[in-house]
Formats: sequence, C-alpha cells, structure tokens
Amino acid sequence: MSEQRIEVPRWIEAEPATIFDVLRDPHGHVAIDSSGMLMQATGEPVEAVGDRFTVHMDREALGDRPLGRYDVDVVITVYEPDHEIAWTIEGQARPYIGHVYGYRLEPVEDGTRVVSYYDWSSIHPEWAERDIFPVISEQALKATLGILARTVEKR
Repeated sequence: MSEQRIEVPRWIEAEPATIFDVLRDPHGHVAIDSSGMLMQATGEPVEAVGDRFTVHMDREALGDRPLGRYDVDVVITVYEPDHEIAWTIEGQARPYIGHVYGYRLEPVEDGTRVVSYYDWSSIHPEWAERDIFPVISEQALKATLGILARTVEKR
C-alpha cells in the first residue's frame, strides 16, 4: 500500500470464475457496493479492455458533495479472466479524474484470495490539487469484499 493506493485482501470461499462473473457484470457492481452510491447499472457484462457500462449514481450516501443523481461510465482497463479486472471512471467532470478500482483473484485452498484496490496515483493534476482523495475509504473496500463474499458464497 502507498499514500495513493489502498489494497485490502480477503479470503472468499468461492472459485475465481464465480467471483469474476460478479465483478464483470454491471449489476454485480451495484449488488456488492458498500458505499451506497451505486444505484443501478445499464449494460452487458464486460469481456475485454475498453468495454464499458453505465452506473447511475447518487452521492447522497457519502454526504460530502451535493451532486444529486448522475451517471458515470465504467471503462475497463485490465481484463484477465478469473485473475484481475480494473477500471477507471468517465463522467461529466472534466478533465477525467483517472483513478482506478480493481480486483486481483488468486486461487487458494478452499477458495480465492481476493484483493480489492483503489489507486489515485495517476489522477489528473487538476484533481490532485483538490486534495479530495481517497474518496472511498479502506473500510469501504473491506465492506464491499464482505458483501462480495456473501453474494458468491450463497450461490
């Protein structure tokens, strides 16, 4: 972990493929979100770098910025089936921020070691000057991993 990156691991009792199916599905993102910002999603499960889907957001849950409801596009930047998936966000804000969210999956005995990460080390300088990162806390990443575990372990 660095000053501009958070990584949180968790063992989950499920196969990497089962977990990856949730992570590549727009509706899976909404289902496991612990922040309360992701309200709905539109689009098909992603299959490659460059694929995208839309997430309908409401930042009210964070209580930090009164943005109302808005949409962002999730743009896949890393896609290695059953191993790693990552994405950046493109929205109405310009320039695009450039922060990255992702998951690495490693098969282990009786399940998968899942690492959730959030990296803002390469954000656009205009956003870096605002000193608002991280937007999502380490605790939120841990909570999302807990929801992910609950989601895939009951399958």
